[in-house]
Amino acid sequence: MSVQQILDLDSIDRTQIAVDRAALDEYLAQRGTFAVLDHLAHVDKEAGIAVGVKAIRSDDWWAQDHIPGRPMFPGALMIETAAQIASFDYSKHRVEGDDERFVGFGGVEDCRFRGVVEPPCTMFLAVRLERAGSRMFKYSAEGYVEREGALQPKRVFEATVMGVLL
Repeated sequence: MSVQQILDLDSIDRTQIAVDRAALDEYLAQRGTFAVLDHLAHVDKEAGIAVGVKAIRSDDWWAQDHIPGRPMFPGALMIETAAQIASFDYSKHRVEGDDERFVGFGGVEDCRFRGVVEPPCTMFLAVRLERAGSRMFKYSAEGYVEREGALQPKRVFEATVMGVLL
């Protein structure tokens, strides 16, 4: 896993909605509680970079049970959120034609959780395309937390996510 930051999040407008939830739904099959991504704040098609936003709320479906009395955003959902950002970028920008096949989760490598993500806050997850083929892809991913408008400098999550067209 690269220690170099995918994107300086201070270099983008984190309040922008570049891709809203309705547009995400055109490319992502997840619905209900598993539509974990709120929107994309930044997309750079040529660089293969996208930044997703997830509001971490104390009334989220997972908060009561993970961990009672001290809710923490589950690492598995960080991976899922990053995978949804990567799946959107791959489906929209890398698949030729009107391919309506489902993009499935192919795996995760080099995953590290480097901080606790507790509500209320906003999580920003950046992904960068590392490799894309006609059926499979690999993206680097990292996550940061913003509290009360201030982006925290510490990376709380990093991984490589892979997907496959099914």
